[in-house]
Amino acid sequence: MEMNRLAEERAAMGADVLHLEVGQPAAGAPRGVRDAVARAVDNATLGYTTALGLPELRARIAAHYADWYSVDVDPSRVIVTAGASGGFVLAFLACFDTGDRVGVTEPGYPCYRNTLAALGVTPVAIPVGAETRYAPTPELIDAAAPLDGLVIASPSNPTGTVIPATQLAAIVDHCRDRGIAVIADEIYHGITYGAPAASALAMSDDVVVMNSFSKYFAMTGWRLGWLVVPPALIPAIEKFAQNLYICAPHVSQVAGMAAFDCHEELRGNVIALAETRDVMLNGLRAAGLTEFAPCDGAFYAYVDVSGLTDDSQKLCRTWLDELGVAVTPGIDFDPVRGHRFVRFSFAASRANVSEAVARLVEWTKRR
Repeated sequence: MEMNRLAEERAAMGADVLHLEVGQPAAGAPRGVRDAVARAVDNATLGYTTALGLPELRARIAAHYADWYSVDVDPSRVIVTAGASGGFVLAFLACFDTGDRVGVTEPGYPCYRNTLAALGVTPVAIPVGAETRYAPTPELIDAAAPLDGLVIASPSNPTGTVIPATQLAAIVDHCRDRGIAVIADEIYHGITYGAPAASALAMSDDVVVMNSFSKYFAMTGWRLGWLVVPPALIPAIEKFAQNLYICAPHVSQVAGMAAFDCHEELRGNVIALAETRDVMLNGLRAAGLTEFAPCDGAFYAYVDVSGLTDDSQKLCRTWLDELGVAVTPGIDFDPVRGHRFVRFSFAASRANVSEAVARLVEWTKRR
């Protein structure tokens, strides 16, 4: 967000900026979503819904798990949330008490540790790297013990790494045996460049799964997500939701129902992302940036820039000032080792990604 602010300040002064710092799909909401919302605005009273969400939307989400993963989910276990961010607050409040210890991978999405800390829960860093394909292992989990919970993400932000089904099952089983609650962030499901990502729900009914309409469905500004939770957590989450949010926006829930009828357009978006990914990775290699995490899914390249700097934040400022290219320093995702990494988002248009990497190639040639 800091880099985004600096980039916007640069743009406000009339300078050009290529935005590769924020994970926001360029495509925007599908046509079917926009049409459904236009009809609802004209013909429906968009007021409060129940705290758990519209029954019709909860049923559509449950059906999605049968369609994509062959997993039977009772709609009563689905909680519609005000974005994934709101969902994480509800899940963390329901699963953990003040002083509990919850494992989070580094590099990893910073809002996990920040939200946990804000709720009085202790985030415990689990360093991961190329040797484990940036995913946790049972051995790393034990090294961080004692843990009350673990947050995992597949595909992950910032690395884009997908955890294979067998490895995901091993993590879930290991945590169950040790009484560790698993929160699985699956918001980048649907955006993979090989085999589809496995859902933790296929491994156990005891996990909490978080998903969102922001990434595959390209609806970031609609602030709509969902949880699938064990039945025992439903009463607590319902009370927290009523008190903290009342409900997710009604108009966004209407949009969410329509989104499930837009897979043809959305699959086209993923095909376009795969092509943009190739442009990004080929451009990085041409710029001499050849060490990066496996980009199995999502729309990020997490790149080792230690050959250029030991201060990724300063490097990102340099690229913004000299090239008009905005990217994210790795310290956002890994406070200890992130000074050697930057994250590129290729969710932007292909033209912008192509121009950005061309500028990087010329910049490295001049060094």
